[in-house]
Amino acid sequence: MHQANPYFGKRLAPHYYVEAVQSPECLQIKNRSLISFILFGFIFFCVAIRLLNVMLINNNSGSESLSLPSSLIERGNIYDRNGEVLATSLVTGSAYANPQEIIDVKESVAKLISVFPELNKKEITKKLSSKKGFIWIKRYLTPKEQDKLNYLGIPGIYFQREERRIYPHKNLTSHILGFTGTDNIGLSGIEKTFDSVLKKDQQDVKLALDIRIQHVLHEELQKGMIKFQAKTGSAIMMDAKTSEIIGMVSLPDYDPNHPDKISKTSSFNSNTLGIYEMGSIFKIFTVASALEAGTVNLNSGYDATEDLKIGRHKITDHHKQKRWLSVPEILMHSSNIGTTKMILDVGAEKHKAFLKKLGFLDATKLEIPENGRPMTPRSWKDITMATLSYGYGIAISPLQLVNGIGAVVNGGLLNQPTLIKDGNKGASQQRVVSSRTSDQMRKLLHLVVKKGTARKSDVVGYVVGGKTGSANKKVGNAYVKKGKHRSLYAGAFPMYDPKYVILVMLDEPKGTKDTFGFSTGGWTATPMAKEMISRAAPLLGILPVDEKSPKMKAAMHLNYKSGKEKHAVG
Repeated sequence: MHQANPYFGKRLAPHYYVEAVQSPECLQIKNRSLISFILFGFIFFCVAIRLLNVMLINNNSGSESLSLPSSLIERGNIYDRNGEVLATSLVTGSAYANPQEIIDVKESVAKLISVFPELNKKEITKKLSSKKGFIWIKRYLTPKEQDKLNYLGIPGIYFQREERRIYPHKNLTSHILGFTGTDNIGLSGIEKTFDSVLKKDQQDVKLALDIRIQHVLHEELQKGMIKFQAKTGSAIMMDAKTSEIIGMVSLPDYDPNHPDKISKTSSFNSNTLGIYEMGSIFKIFTVASALEAGTVNLNSGYDATEDLKIGRHKITDHHKQKRWLSVPEILMHSSNIGTTKMILDVGAEKHKAFLKKLGFLDATKLEIPENGRPMTPRSWKDITMATLSYGYGIAISPLQLVNGIGAVVNGGLLNQPTLIKDGNKGASQQRVVSSRTSDQMRKLLHLVVKKGTARKSDVVGYVVGGKTGSANKKVGNAYVKKGKHRSLYAGAFPMYDPKYVILVMLDEPKGTKDTFGFSTGGWTATPMAKEMISRAAPLLGILPVDEKSPKMKAAMHLNYKSGKEKHAVG
């Protein structure tokens, strides 16, 4: 039975209250509270000291000390033209250690490897056994990795908050965006060129790129490379009027989220760094040069009955017609003989000036550091002019080629190619051909798709125009005629009012049963371009038209006489 409390239920006099407070039981409670307060104060003091130690790791044994950043460095985002995020930054944790606080090196190494099996056991053991005050264990941990390591509770292991660059579309945009290093500094591509804007100014960058088109080009190029067993592949789609690049793919590529795994081969941007002889696609510029110079018109023609000799060199046609060819037929049947005679009539001086206006004799400037310089002729003799007419003797980048075609078909105005949305807004344009010549070239290229070597690029309803090309590669000083060549296709759509230019190139493709063993541009790159156009055009808001309607027939009609008619009348 409990003892009765004499004070319960009674009003206490003052001296009784004092007596109660100073009772042994109350004094014991008071002493315990004081001890607890002192203990918690001591713990708080220890925690404060430890936090200070984490912020500034001191090595009292004479080893190096490191001051960790108190705030994260911010970096702006990169977007595509429609506001899709292409590159952003996330705050993440990185694991580091103070080797002086490691109690059991062997046990700590075993636990670390259980979370990070990719760590080198010998190397991490050496680091944890050192006298340093700070070493990195692993940077940019995933949340799962951080949770696992934190659960192990290894003494001397800590986390540091850092910023990590993330590329949501991985390989898809690698050669355009580039990547950043572990210190968040841009090392290639847009990341390098706009490093100050993104990092110091903390501003966003909006590209001309359309990630939907980029996906189409990437997927179709990859499929084509596999089908034709090509070594590399390139594809570009550009706005014909502004020269804004809405898609640009170079394969092989890499994942910029893992810069440590990038190889020299995968980092090479063939569209901007690659300098190549373009083969028969160059005949576009030969015909445009001659029309602009006034040395030919659409009813002019040349005799391509026999092979042509210039000195000790013989020029022949791959698609031999063995007859008189009109200017449209020379382009339609890709006649080397016809373009050689045509360019010799233009003359070296005028044609050189024309190629310079197109930007083919100088390096192209683009908003990434990876840009090559064209290889141009040392002399402009007749044989040089002959090979230039069908794409040999001059080497340019795919980017230069597609930009030049854009100028020829867009009304005759050359822009600076750009990766930035509205990058050429307010910039001056250079006229390279007259609007009349441009109109004729549009119709000629449409004719090549309808009746010539580029028929496999015809997408019904989108009025495509284009030209095929194949260029033999050199081994030493000699061209290899079989097995080592590049196949190309370049074109534009819709040709009644060109809005986009496209280029596809494969390196050393192999023929298949479907192509009857042929691997030239008309059999490989051209059908790939057709798939790209048919998928991209609806995404770009281009509506198909009835190409057989009187209005469209009139718009694309080309008034010329065939070489057969001209030859028949003498």
